[in-house]
Amino acid sequence: MNKQQIEILKTLLTEQLQELIKHGNDAVNGMKDAGDNLPDPTDRASFDADRSFMLRIREREAKLINKIQAALDRIEEGTFGICETCGQKISFKRLIARPVTTQCIDCKSHQEVLEKAIGE
Repeated sequence: MNKQQIEILKTLLTEQLQELIKHGNDAVNGMKDAGDNLPDPTDRASFDADRSFMLRIREREAKLINKIQAALDRIEEGTFGICETCGQKISFKRLIARPVTTQCIDCKSHQEVLEKAIGE
């Protein structure tokens, strides 16, 4: 991968990270005290279910933030774009589609086949 491609991916990852952090801050601020004054039990239950759903989404976003930060660290270390399983280069096309990936398409496909076989 050349320097221009790495810069493209670094920009993409940085923008994604900033968007997730902004969205997370907005979501947390929106959840504060919003349902404290709901006298109706049905409204309260609905509010609690919505809050639980939002927390699950935030949990998934937090995991993605960690993956993005790890990818940015790999860029700085010079190991970005190298498959952690086989050591081969990950294609630029795959990295554009999934910039946080740590495996080439062949290794990831093989892993998914194994997971499916174990799950059945």
